[in-house]
Amino acid sequence: MDLEKVLARYDRDMREGARPDGPEARVERVGRVVRQVAGPQGWNGVVWSGLDERVANAAIAEQITFFSGRGQDFEWKLYGHDRPADLGGRLLAAGFTPEPEETLMVAEAAEQAVDVELPDGVRIVAVTDPAGVDLVADVHERAFGADASRLRHQMLARLSADPDTVVAVVALAGDTPVSSARMELVPGTRFAGLWGGGTVEGWRGRGIYRALVAHRARAAAGHGFPYLQVDASDQSRPILERLGFAPLTTTTPYVYVP
Repeated sequence: MDLEKVLARYDRDMREGARPDGPEARVERVGRVVRQVAGPQGWNGVVWSGLDERVANAAIAEQITFFSGRGQDFEWKLYGHDRPADLGGRLLAAGFTPEPEETLMVAEAAEQAVDVELPDGVRIVAVTDPAGVDLVADVHERAFGADASRLRHQMLARLSADPDTVVAVVALAGDTPVSSARMELVPGTRFAGLWGGGTVEGWRGRGIYRALVAHRARAAAGHGFPYLQVDASDQSRPILERLGFAPLTTTTPYVYVP
């Protein structure tokens, strides 16, 4: 892959040309900023900006005024190559709080669509209804120790309104959910986004995570998406690098609470 070209495509497809990530959201372009506006259970924030030193502070203040007027927390998703170079410092000065940095990683879907052997008694099933969403939420809470109410709401809305834009799967050991993951397919783009891959303790290191990546890669390739992308934590980056994913840039969520 020509990583520089892939990053430029990602910026055009997924950021500057962003689409709403659910039926309750809308994407707006205000000057040199692209933001998503959603309800209380959705994601609100800035997905792209094309700023310079002259206008950056005013653009930041404009977004604070807008979301504060709605009484909403929001996130400014800052990428390592965004400009101006001190944009992160300007966000800090304006009252934003940074969350842990992640790495934007990509791979070719066709190269990840390989056969992976699952542990005995484990099978992968598609999630298409509320019962399946409950299994995904159960894994999320046990694997990450985080509340899954927002995830449950978003998945149910997506499956109801746009079922062709999400691929969700759960790995069952017998009838017990032990791992889950989802993939978001944005029509008109080249990138299928991998999200939420997690395995509960006691089942890690046995190839299940790899199998879920391969399963989603086959689905992405079948839908005509050449690339997989993932925001990788420090824990998942080494695993993804071993699978053949390449880092493009970093991404840091800056959160503002009115």
